[in-house]
Amino acid sequence: MSMTEEAPLLVRRTGPVVEAILNRPARRNAMSTALVEQLDDLLAALREDREARILVISGVGGHFCAGLDLTEVGAPMPPEQKQAAQLERNRRTGARFAAIASLPQVVIARISGAAYAGGLGLVCAADIALADATARFAAPEARRGLVPAQILPWLARRMGRSEAARLVLQGQVMDAAAARAAGLVHEVAPDAAALATSVNAVINDVLQGAPGALAETKALLAALGAAVPEGYAEAGAAAFARAANGEAAAGIATFKAKQSPPWATVWQGLPD
Repeated sequence: MSMTEEAPLLVRRTGPVVEAILNRPARRNAMSTALVEQLDDLLAALREDREARILVISGVGGHFCAGLDLTEVGAPMPPEQKQAAQLERNRRTGARFAAIASLPQVVIARISGAAYAGGLGLVCAADIALADATARFAAPEARRGLVPAQILPWLARRMGRSEAARLVLQGQVMDAAAARAAGLVHEVAPDAAALATSVNAVINDVLQGAPGALAETKALLAALGAAVPEGYAEAGAAAFARAANGEAAAGIATFKAKQSPPWATVWQGLPD
């Protein structure tokens, strides 16, 4: 596993600890096809790796992950081809979150800055989520004409259905303190240096556990109930594809132009 400045995913290994560092700072580490292909390759390798004991997921440039790269979602192509591409992209997204959650290694999300949309899926698929005070969380899909298809089960598992419902329906940005109160993250450090200290402390704690026992414990946690109900992944992929080929055309275009989408209105308040 090598690490280069040009790679969209940087992989660094220090003894039993593997770091997966999202490396698209100009796009707030949005998930491009190239980035997720490299992440998927890493996850497949880790599944068979008996020397690695911890995976830490983070991002460069002061951000964690801004979600799916909308320049790829909104790319022009024939309708049938676009529908098929959106279905496949969303299926792979759901499979990626499941792959992270089912790793035998303990997975830690190290969060600074934006953790939006698909970035929330990474946060919630991880076993332990640690943030600093700059962290911000949002599920803005509906504001773009999309749906949070594959992140929703993981949000509901981490936060509970009620908190997850508010996050995805209201679309508000949640700061680190609110995220901690809602159960989205386990700990909030005051700054980047303190976050590094917290991550290292958790790594040290986890390394006191036997790797086989930890893997079996994760398997038992999963056996308590699937995060994603049977049939949901395909239904979610279909819903995402429908949205991507419908309202999202206007939503993504206006988002790129820094304009309001056609459905957004300014509410003057209920009458007294």
